[in-house]
Amino acid sequence: MARLADYFVVVGYDLEKRGGCEGQGRILQRFPEKDWEDSPFPQGVELFCQPSGWQLVPDQLPPSFFVAVLTDINSDRHYCACFTFWEGLDNPQLQKAEASEADEADEVLSVVQPAKIFAPKSLVLVSQLDYTEVFRNCLGLIYTIHVDGLSAPLETVIGNLLTCVIPIAGGSQRTITLGAGDRQVIQTPINDSLPVSGSSVAQLFRQLGIANVLCLFCAALTEHKILFLSSSYQRLTDACRALLAIMFPLKYSFTYIPILPGKLLEVLSTPTPFIIGVNSFFRSETQELLDVIIADLDGGTVTIPECVHISLLPEPLLQQTQTALSTVLDPELEVADHAFPPQSTQPSALKIQDKEIRAVFLWLFARLFQGYRWCLHIIRIHPEPVIRFHKAAFLGQRALSEDDFLTKVLDGMAFAGFVSERGPPYRATDLFDDLVANQVERIRQEEACLHKVMNHVKEVAEQLFKNENPYPAVAMHKIQRPSENSQNNAQNQASFPMLDDVAVQLFIDHAAAKLKTAPPAVKPELKSMVPSGPPLGELFLAYIVDRNGNVMANSARRLEVVRNCITYIFENKMLEAKKLMPAVLRALKGRAARVCLTQELNQHVLQNRAVLDDQQFDYIVRMMNCTLQDCSHMDEHGIAAALLPLVTAFCRKLGAGVTQFAYSCVQEHMVWTNMQFWEAMFYSDVQNHIRHLYLETEDGGQEIGALELASEQSRLWPTLSKEMQMERVQKEESTVFSQAIHYANRMSYLLLPLDTSKNRLLRSSGLGDVESVSNSYVTNSIAGSMAESYDTESGFEDAESSDVANSVVRFINRFVDKVCNESGVTNEHLKALHAMIPDIVQMHIETLEAVHRESKRLPPIQKPKLLRPTLLPGEELVMEGMRVHLIPDGREEATGLMGGPPLLPAEGAIFLTTYRLIFKGTPTDPLVGEQTVTRSFPVASLTKEKRISVTLTMDQFVQEGLQLRSCTFQLMKIAFDEEVASDLAEVFRKHLHKLRYPQHVQGTFAFTVGQSGKMVVEHKTKDKNQSLKTLSKNLVKSAKRTIGRQYVTRKKYSPPTWENRSSFQSELDEDEISVSEEVDQSSLTLSSTIRSSDRQTMSNVVERACCRDYQRLGLGTLSNSLTRSKNEPFRISTANRMYTVCRSYPGLLIVPQSIPDSTINRICRCYRQNRFPVVCWRNSRTKAVLLRSAGLHAKGVVGFFKSPNAPTAVPSQADSTSLEQEKYLHAIISSMPSYSENSGRNTLSGFTSTHMNTSGKWGSIRGSGRLSAYNPDVGTRLAGKESPQPNGGPSEAMFLRQQKAYLYIIGDKAQLKGGKQDSFQQWEVVPIEVCDVRQVKNSFKKLMKACVPSSSTSDPNMSFLRCLEESEWMALLHRVLQVSVLVVELLDTGSSVMVSLEDGWDVTTQVVSLVQLLSDPYYRTFDGFRLLVEKEWLSFGHRFSHRGAQTLGSQSSGFTPIFLQFLDCVHQIHLQFPMEFEFSQYYLKFLAYHYVSNRFRTFLLDSDYERIELGVLYEEKGERKNPQVCKSVWDYIDRLNKKTPIFYNYMFSPEDEEVLRPYTFISNLKVWDFYTEETLSEGPSYDWELRGRQERAAEETAEKPDTGGPKSQRHIVWPCYDNLTKAVPDAITKLLQDLQSLEAELGQATDKWKDTWDKIKTTQRTETKLESKPSFSSSLLMSSNLSHQRRSQGVYLQESGVGSSINLALDCEASATSTPVPGRPSTSTLYSQFQSSESENRSFEGILFKRGALLKPWKPRWFVLDKTKHQLRYYESRQDKECKGVIELAEVESVTAGTPTMGAPKNIDEKAFFDLKTTKRVYNFCAQDSLNAQLWMDSVQSCLSDA
Repeated sequence: MARLADYFVVVGYDLEKRGGCEGQGRILQRFPEKDWEDSPFPQGVELFCQPSGWQLVPDQLPPSFFVAVLTDINSDRHYCACFTFWEGLDNPQLQKAEASEADEADEVLSVVQPAKIFAPKSLVLVSQLDYTEVFRNCLGLIYTIHVDGLSAPLETVIGNLLTCVIPIAGGSQRTITLGAGDRQVIQTPINDSLPVSGSSVAQLFRQLGIANVLCLFCAALTEHKILFLSSSYQRLTDACRALLAIMFPLKYSFTYIPILPGKLLEVLSTPTPFIIGVNSFFRSETQELLDVIIADLDGGTVTIPECVHISLLPEPLLQQTQTALSTVLDPELEVADHAFPPQSTQPSALKIQDKEIRAVFLWLFARLFQGYRWCLHIIRIHPEPVIRFHKAAFLGQRALSEDDFLTKVLDGMAFAGFVSERGPPYRATDLFDDLVANQVERIRQEEACLHKVMNHVKEVAEQLFKNENPYPAVAMHKIQRPSENSQNNAQNQASFPMLDDVAVQLFIDHAAAKLKTAPPAVKPELKSMVPSGPPLGELFLAYIVDRNGNVMANSARRLEVVRNCITYIFENKMLEAKKLMPAVLRALKGRAARVCLTQELNQHVLQNRAVLDDQQFDYIVRMMNCTLQDCSHMDEHGIAAALLPLVTAFCRKLGAGVTQFAYSCVQEHMVWTNMQFWEAMFYSDVQNHIRHLYLETEDGGQEIGALELASEQSRLWPTLSKEMQMERVQKEESTVFSQAIHYANRMSYLLLPLDTSKNRLLRSSGLGDVESVSNSYVTNSIAGSMAESYDTESGFEDAESSDVANSVVRFINRFVDKVCNESGVTNEHLKALHAMIPDIVQMHIETLEAVHRESKRLPPIQKPKLLRPTLLPGEELVMEGMRVHLIPDGREEATGLMGGPPLLPAEGAIFLTTYRLIFKGTPTDPLVGEQTVTRSFPVASLTKEKRISVTLTMDQFVQEGLQLRSCTFQLMKIAFDEEVASDLAEVFRKHLHKLRYPQHVQGTFAFTVGQSGKMVVEHKTKDKNQSLKTLSKNLVKSAKRTIGRQYVTRKKYSPPTWENRSSFQSELDEDEISVSEEVDQSSLTLSSTIRSSDRQTMSNVVERACCRDYQRLGLGTLSNSLTRSKNEPFRISTANRMYTVCRSYPGLLIVPQSIPDSTINRICRCYRQNRFPVVCWRNSRTKAVLLRSAGLHAKGVVGFFKSPNAPTAVPSQADSTSLEQEKYLHAIISSMPSYSENSGRNTLSGFTSTHMNTSGKWGSIRGSGRLSAYNPDVGTRLAGKESPQPNGGPSEAMFLRQQKAYLYIIGDKAQLKGGKQDSFQQWEVVPIEVCDVRQVKNSFKKLMKACVPSSSTSDPNMSFLRCLEESEWMALLHRVLQVSVLVVELLDTGSSVMVSLEDGWDVTTQVVSLVQLLSDPYYRTFDGFRLLVEKEWLSFGHRFSHRGAQTLGSQSSGFTPIFLQFLDCVHQIHLQFPMEFEFSQYYLKFLAYHYVSNRFRTFLLDSDYERIELGVLYEEKGERKNPQVCKSVWDYIDRLNKKTPIFYNYMFSPEDEEVLRPYTFISNLKVWDFYTEETLSEGPSYDWELRGRQERAAEETAEKPDTGGPKSQRHIVWPCYDNLTKAVPDAITKLLQDLQSLEAELGQATDKWKDTWDKIKTTQRTETKLESKPSFSSSLLMSSNLSHQRRSQGVYLQESGVGSSINLALDCEASATSTPVPGRPSTSTLYSQFQSSESENRSFEGILFKRGALLKPWKPRWFVLDKTKHQLRYYESRQDKECKGVIELAEVESVTAGTPTMGAPKNIDEKAFFDLKTTKRVYNFCAQDSLNAQLWMDSVQSCLSDA
């Protein structure tokens, strides 16, 4: 029974304390005045009566009523029903104003004040029961008595109200009367555990809608903050009540304030979750709350802030719940589409609908929590049951461990309350218990059928409704309401009277006395055993099998494999086990297999022990690790739990009395550091022991669950005697205690690492700070403080292992405190435990030390022995090999996709030497074979190193690893073996970094080779810089001396403009010198200028190859000025001999004869880096020259384009320079013979070959979108097309022909903005877009990732070709080649070209070198190519060190492969013209590899100046101490070339003076195989000494006698493993090798291969001459089978126009510039070899006039239409066998009638003209007459339509 109302309070407006704007309320009277013992009076009632604040109002408001809820300190809720009415007062403001005369008062009075105002007064009932309607009626009655002045005294009514007692539950009805002629029936619910909701839930859904309420529901369950807004207080209370009702059976345990007064709004910023209601009046104050979900009941919206993420119900539950709710709320939805809808499908009445909605939520909870009782651990039964929930097992068995929502709910406070309330097995049950246990099966079967679900929901709803309304409604209420007139004249009524407290108190006392004498009406609770429902496992197996039946069969096979393997291991059939192992490790990814493993292993444990031998132990441990690897740290499937007893059972004997258990090898898993795992394990063990405790006392040993047992024990408990009860409590307590000791041991086993100095596990997981998050009410603070004090007392302190030991002790202490406090262990026992733990740990550490010592002595099981790599002479190990695993990356090699078994992963060691990084090992998979796998790259080529963590398939350990990427297109993904300490791996990284980025170039391998490795690692930086300083000082001093009589002015030091300076660059820059002109520099001859000490150097300069080249080209000789002939146009200038003019140029430069050195000094300032234009090549035929320079400085550009005769008052500095510049350019132009011949302007005749057709080659330069490179105007002019006139008039084709310029300047588009073209200048600027260095760098990175991906991917967007395209590498090659071909064309037609791009050392170098390579056959030989690279790349200062990021200083600028890009271009040209190069493709690869390898000094440093400084440039030939060590790559190649033909191209048979014009379209370019090839057998094949050594080693091993059977002569060649050129040599190499070996056998002196080859070639030539048959050139007959050559040959035969001299014009018309050389067979002859006669293919033939190229006349040609080959060929005459050109019909777009143009044949009918339009150009033809023309057009048309 309970009181209906605890207190009655009258609260009024406090007139005394009236402050500024806000008034206050005060309690006027309260009954009873003394607090009840069981429910103290709640504080702050006056705030809640007027939540929006106490205010006086001018008009009387109608009375209002609402119920506020207050929660006291014991979390009991008090319902405060507030009835508020307004009473009139005389206006206190008026009186106050009269009293005071102050000025302020006048202002107040300016607002007209009403004479009467109204103050609120509240009648409040405080109760612990929630009967809203009853409270409304009672307070209404009291108000009515007061207003209407009824006869009943108020004291009596209030006394009766306070003494009314009603039952809490049981479903009975109680009629009450307050003694004023009234009567009310109070209905109690049947079961008070179910909430009573009236119709509030239905109301809430109407206000907010389904989705919003579900959202709030999930938010409340996952502990978010929820705020309701409404302008009605009662609505707020109802909404909050509804939200709590749908959360049943969970109870909300956080802040719950349905109505929050305005004065307490700061409560909203509390950090804890809450459900709070606030009046909409305060809406603005709630806006800045960032983490609160706001539900506006009036507007029907729910606002979720951005930072809040609400986890929603898992699917399919969410969908099903929404469907069920919409069916309840809108039953018409189902039949809305029916043609004959049923008559009545109205939704149920609100009260019923309310219960249906709640039933849906109960159904939802039954599904969410089904089977929860199977995961309860009962750890104590007496005196009180203590129950814990095993969350991980529940989630695991429900397969919801990933589900966010359920995980959060189970972690929440509400669920903890649920477990403690519903956990006990013996208690009263309710509707939910029945639903979750007995109806689960039904719910599962019906979930798919909505009708059945709705029927079930309706049944549950009926029960819920019956609980609130067990009897039909009785109309017995009789309550007076205030009469109409009393409400009208309320203005004048008296205020609410003071009541007589004595009278009321008498009533209360009287009732209390009566109660004491009455007998207690105790209705006994019906306790029973709570049903558990079907076990979890069965339920979900049913689910899984329904979904996929075949899973079972598949897993059965896997389980079989696991069982067999274990059997083999224990039967000691190790080989069988080894074969099954990989399959087992794969199978163990599945849960069933892991469970099977634990069961199988269990069978092999006898008396808690199983002693194994080493190999068995190794396999078992490996399987355990693999099993644990895939367990999450929660261990939701209980795998770790099942393995826990096993890891302490399996062991091996290591030595006398030393046993190693499996646990020391399976510690590396997160699960062991998870406190919740240990708690769950502990509780399940305790439960089992307690169950056994009571099972023994029963006689029947049948299977009884722990919960059933506990429920039985709880039922018997009251019947036992005190002693029996005590005994049972003690027994249970000591059971828990003994288990705690056991667990302290177990935890120390798994947490203390074998090598206690290496504290891996604890450090990685931060074990010391893992707080337990399990549902526990016990605070850890008391326990924790106790633990610390014991820990210090025990005096346990051990220096070397204290950190490990301490953290383990702390962890175990925390665990022990927690579980012992929860399971009620006595304090004495707890103290004893704390004292024991440090000793347990210490003891275990001592045992481990012995095990560790012994285990080190064990021979490592089958770890392959580390293979030593062969090193180069002078190469030394920096670090001994570390055992690592080489992991497969994204290339196909290792996977075996290309044929051959998968070679990776491989196990071996990584070696760091002074030169390379080498991995050498054998494949991990023992069935692959015994091959060695080698991967290596030069340390200097490392571009990226990143740490990775790797899971090795076999051992299932996650290991730290490194991914190392090199610009020689190698990638090493290595994982360090567990035997490698992590600090050692760190040392390795540091050494690697030091070697990769030495302080200075002298630290690179090319300089340190042969010195001891120690030197490499530690450099003394101080002395080095000093020597550099003195060097530079001396150099500059000698320069000053040399300059002689000129006086020297120090330039103001301006910081260098390079992106990065190397470490000593800045010091050098300070000594820059500028020379003011006093002496005419040119009058000083070379010998007179240079002092004898410097002559040595100069003679060296003269010796340099460049000079030889200049002499070859006729560009000038170094001789005395007297003998120098003045008529030579160019001279060699020594202006830069001391590198004072331009630091990055060579010492000798070619400049026009007429330009004195003084001018050079001035001109150079206009150009970036002082790199002024110098001549680098001259065309021997046209005498046009090629110049190179850097781009102009911005200031120079303007002056450059000013017309020279612009009137200027005073010639300014800029003007004079620009004049000098102009003079310089004129000097160049005048040097050209064509200029001197035609003193007038030269016309463009002969210039425009068909190549230059706008729509042809150069069109693409302009038009190709992002790669557009030319200003269209210039392009058309170059192509010989007229630009349209500026005024838009027609351009007259033949008359206003643009002239060809003498000099074209290829400049950077970005720089040339704003420069006007001057019509009278003899040069023309061609602006192009160049790729900047950043673009190349990024493109290269992407290219590396495409060719050597770090991991394999199936994503089609990441395929090789897609990545290659995205890298844009091919597009960049296209751009460079395109520009180069343009320059070649211009030079070939007699114009000079000056390439003036960027700083003149990147793109400029590429273009200039390619132009020379294409134009001059000399550069396509060994000597020529070497000379080209030395001259253009090395002497002209390409910044190799900087672009290659070779030192610490240039590390930040990153690797930019400008030179590699050039080599790739050469490779593309080589592919298209295989017969034009003396060197092979391998030669290019060799250079590509060694230009980054730093093995040679050739490609180090940034300019000749730096090389001289370090004394690298002119190393004396005789001073080589070590003949093995080559300092120059060229010497090395020469030596190698003498020994082996590897660099030679057998197809080399050059044409005389052949100019190459390669196709440059991206479709014509091929990916260089240098980027993709891989040789795992020996690593990259570019270090030849290694090859010899490896072969010798191989021979030695092979010499051992082989007792096996007969040897096969066959040899298997694996792609990507074997070196193909070596394993399958091409025919010629093979023959040469055989020849040498035969000669050696015969004892003859072997010839050099080159001599042999040359002999054969000469005989071949003479034979060919004798036979004089049309055939391929001799070299083709001797072609080899090297793949690329074979490919090109194929191309040669299939596509016309790829062989060098066969028409390269893009439209296949013979161009004016590349007429076939008679000595070379042309296409037609090639064809004629393969076909019996050509006549068969001649579909139509005859004579046509064809208009020639620009400015060429119309010529008659013999045309042949060939249907078979689908082409139109033409010849000089009918008899001619040499085809002049071919028009491919595939490219023809249309054939149309034409009109005669200028120069056409006379006297011919207009209709005889017709035009043939191809994709590239338009051909104009003219037949003999119109008839003939028509015939031709028809024939061509029919050919086209046939196709």
